[in-house]
Amino acid sequence: MEPVVISVFTSRELGFTGNPAAIFLCDKMLGTEDMQQKATVIGLPATTFVNIDEEGRCNVRWFAPDAEINLCGHGAAAAGIFLSDYLNKKDTVLYYNGGEIVVTVEEETFYMSLGAIPVIRELPRCPEPIREGLGIPVLGVFETANKHLILTDSATSVKHMNPDYARLRDSEIFGYAITAPGDKVDFVSRTLVPHVSQLEDYATGSSHAMLVPFWAERLKKNEMVADQLSDRGGRFYTKINGKEVTLSGQYERLS
Repeated sequence: MEPVVISVFTSRELGFTGNPAAIFLCDKMLGTEDMQQKATVIGLPATTFVNIDEEGRCNVRWFAPDAEINLCGHGAAAAGIFLSDYLNKKDTVLYYNGGEIVVTVEEETFYMSLGAIPVIRELPRCPEPIREGLGIPVLGVFETANKHLILTDSATSVKHMNPDYARLRDSEIFGYAITAPGDKVDFVSRTLVPHVSQLEDYATGSSHAMLVPFWAERLKKNEMVADQLSDRGGRFYTKINGKEVTLSGQYERLS
């Protein structure tokens, strides 16, 4: 079948157009090279390949135009929205090689539950290529099992940051979410991935799986609203319950 394209974490009121993902439903899961080739041709931030096996499990893999993605939050949300229509049910469990993600769809809102990604350690200092490449105050750099998290001073610094990607690539760190307290929301962020062609992601579920526990501890709040200040923009409604993060938002079908 032809791919379906769905954008998630949108907000028409704010002019946020969110993050688009293509969804391929496969009779059987394609080979890695075939999936990579299709994702490259499509050229969206993520293409989700879905196979419903004989036991009824919805298995997924995600590919960016130039590499496979281990965990893709917006690609998972888009797949759950697609499968909610296709299977005519509200709740969908997606299985991937790192575990499972539950997506629930209610009218124009989706809810996605995934494991919280905690901070492993704070780095003693910010690598110079990152400090110079970001060009904004760096108050702390934190390692997680996914991306790194970089704390800066204000939403203004996040919004107006003009990264020097050539300098950022002098660091081997793959990607990071730059974050600060929000002016109108609880916190804001941008996600940079300088070692791949996309450079900056639009609205990143996996980043928020680590941002939510980080800010919940600092703000002493279990429910928060967050904006991702990319060119397209994304609005996240978040909850944390123990080791589980729930992200919710609006979505739009693009094809």
